[in-house]
Amino acid sequence: MHMFKLKISLVTLLALVFISSCSLLKTKKTQPNIIVFLVDDMGLMDTSVPFVADSSGTPVKYPLNEFYRTPNMEMLAGQGIRFTNFYAHSVCSPSRTSIMTGQNSARHGVTNWINAESNNRTKFGPKDWNWKGLSKASVTLPRLLQQAGYKTIHVGKAHFGPINSEGENPLNIGFDVNIAGSSIGHPGSYYGQDGYGHLKGQKSRAVPGLEKYHGTETFLTEALTLEAKDAIAKAKEEEKPFFLYLSHYAVHAPFHADARFMAHYKNSDMPEYEKNFATLVEGVDKSLGDIVSYLKANGLDENTLILFLGDNGSDAPLPMVDGYGSSSPLRGKKGMHWEGGLRVPFIASWVTPNDKSRLQKQLPIAQQAVQNEMGTILDLFPTICELTGAVYPADHQTDGYSLKTMLSGAPSDNQAASFLNHFPHGQHNTNYFSSLVKGHWKVIYHYPVEDSVQYEFYNLHTDPFESNDVSSENPEQLKRMMEALADELESKQALYPEKDGTQLELIMP
Repeated sequence: MHMFKLKISLVTLLALVFISSCSLLKTKKTQPNIIVFLVDDMGLMDTSVPFVADSSGTPVKYPLNEFYRTPNMEMLAGQGIRFTNFYAHSVCSPSRTSIMTGQNSARHGVTNWINAESNNRTKFGPKDWNWKGLSKASVTLPRLLQQAGYKTIHVGKAHFGPINSEGENPLNIGFDVNIAGSSIGHPGSYYGQDGYGHLKGQKSRAVPGLEKYHGTETFLTEALTLEAKDAIAKAKEEEKPFFLYLSHYAVHAPFHADARFMAHYKNSDMPEYEKNFATLVEGVDKSLGDIVSYLKANGLDENTLILFLGDNGSDAPLPMVDGYGSSSPLRGKKGMHWEGGLRVPFIASWVTPNDKSRLQKQLPIAQQAVQNEMGTILDLFPTICELTGAVYPADHQTDGYSLKTMLSGAPSDNQAASFLNHFPHGQHNTNYFSSLVKGHWKVIYHYPVEDSVQYEFYNLHTDPFESNDVSSENPEQLKRMMEALADELESKQALYPEKDGTQLELIMP
């Protein structure tokens, strides 16, 4: 009798183990690999892929598109979907924190780029802005994916917190692996011969953890790509789905030439620094192609999603004329309040699209498609969580929306689409401002820290390049947009510039 019971128990135990194993196997097979391919300071025009659309919604090539060489971006856009109206914050740390949290910078409080050594609030900046960045207590995308069974990999620029903060080390915010990420916002050097700043260059901004490439001719972009491939291989060996946050230091200054591509620009009449910048762009594009090729060669292509984007507007070293330069025909650049400071390239694609893939049916992505409706950097968090089954706490407020509908090529089902950019700081290309894009209207509010209040108001439908301020012609609409801006800031508990100990809240027109 006891032997019979024991046999039953063993059979039951084996059955439970089998069911658990099958459930785990099923989970692995139904969880896609995710790559966020982030390029530092890559604006909307720093590519051969046209992202500016005409009034009919058709992307149009402009002279800068003809100058840059990005065939792998063209490939990715050709097999996936590109967004022509994708917004990020105007400087890097706010955008990077938003990717991690799904929150607008006005809510998470990282409203300026983070200086590695000290608080860079600037003269009239809010005292309590979040200059320490992310912490172990932060609800972050990699931590949620870690909990959902993912191997979480950070490669490249982090810039989530200053020296000696918890956010300085990506391992503290949910990454299993950190390669080359620290408090620095740009590399001391791109050259392996320089040890990426350890041997020559700006030593205070030396890139950590790449010692095996020191003294070699390995350009930084290439070193990060090689390390990313190795990390993918290890995740595959562990039979775990992976989340790769491949965050290139390029195309941020210093504008060091990548010798592999210099011959492509030698006959150009562009300034020398701009030629160097173009080699940085092409190096990032090669990295994209190398990662795609590696995934295909290792059978990881149909179950891997790539989200390619920049973190703020262009900072290419081109002269500005009346506010137009490296983002032309868009007005402005990195750190500015105009569209050239806020709009970035965004492409989504499965590495190898397959309409019959059960996994890809969870997130169908249109091919050779263009999406003209608004998407934002805040949308990556909820989109990835929905696709992977990662669950965030009910009390974690987010400001983005899932892109699932728009990635299929359909119109957005979010009728309240808008984007708030809040920069209550100075010492950048535009100082102390807040802006709101809602529908085809855009309002910009300049805080009266030293001058009187100023408003700018544009109809982006009729004037996409912001050449005609219509604030005096549309006082009622301006007032409505200012009220909407005030509501956005209040709902996110935004901090304002301060003067004489008083916060400078909005003054209505």
